[in-house]
Amino acid sequence: MADPIRVSGPVSGTDKTLSFETGKLAPQSQGAVVATIGGTTVLTTANAADDVRPGVDFFPLTVDVEERSYAIGKIPGSFFRREGRPSEDAILTCRLTDRPLRPSFPKGFRNETQVVTNVLGADHQQPYDVLSINAASAALMISGIPFDGPIGAVRIAYSQGGDWIPHPTYDEGNEGTFELVVAGRELDNGDVAVMMVEAGGTEKSFEYYATGAKVVDEAVLASGLEACKVWIKESIALQRQLVASVIATNGPITPLEFKAVLDYGDDVCAAVERVATDGLSKAVAH
Repeated sequence: MADPIRVSGPVSGTDKTLSFETGKLAPQSQGAVVATIGGTTVLTTANAADDVRPGVDFFPLTVDVEERSYAIGKIPGSFFRREGRPSEDAILTCRLTDRPLRPSFPKGFRNETQVVTNVLGADHQQPYDVLSINAASAALMISGIPFDGPIGAVRIAYSQGGDWIPHPTYDEGNEGTFELVVAGRELDNGDVAVMMVEAGGTEKSFEYYATGAKVVDEAVLASGLEACKVWIKESIALQRQLVASVIATNGPITPLEFKAVLDYGDDVCAAVERVATDGLSKAVAH
């Protein structure tokens, strides 16, 4: 068995390290990546069907998150030994992972695709949801599945002192007044195109404001969206490093060939545009 391929890098401004590994677990998957930050580890796999199922008129992307008690060192007893439906955290993580991934597949791609995150370890300090987004992007990047990535993601917490903390622990998040989860891709000019933003105040934010914490306004949010680009780029750079290492070790990644299935062609779009543009313009003017 070949040695696993592993890349890692520091998270700027912190003592944390983000790492990606492939080649050891889930070798039969088209793409499989183990991602770690702190003591939290997830395994994310990406697989797609070779062809389109008959009658499918949408992109059948499924994102799943599997939580197991062994990840926190517990084995459930009695009739709870069989762990059932996903928790609220798992459902929300599915949605967070799905949002930036779904628009990153090519137009007309309708092969059934599954992205599954298994939480292998949870340290009660570092959340796994943002890690799942980064791992999913990395798994797709080495899978050969058509994907316009890589996509990087980060959670940042706004401290009471007015600083943005990347990849905060649960305690760091609770001690802050606001949190942002941002995902995006890097453009050719080096900037980051933001693809998803999840924002919200913390449970004790108003208590902190009452004791003098800096209030979050539009300017602060704008600064957070700008600051997060540094850590998004770090994840993207690390994913590209992983792809380069995979190619150097195993040779070129074989792309999945697919036939685009389109509801209508460019000629239909142009015809509708010719007929409808003047009418819509007049409606807007009135």
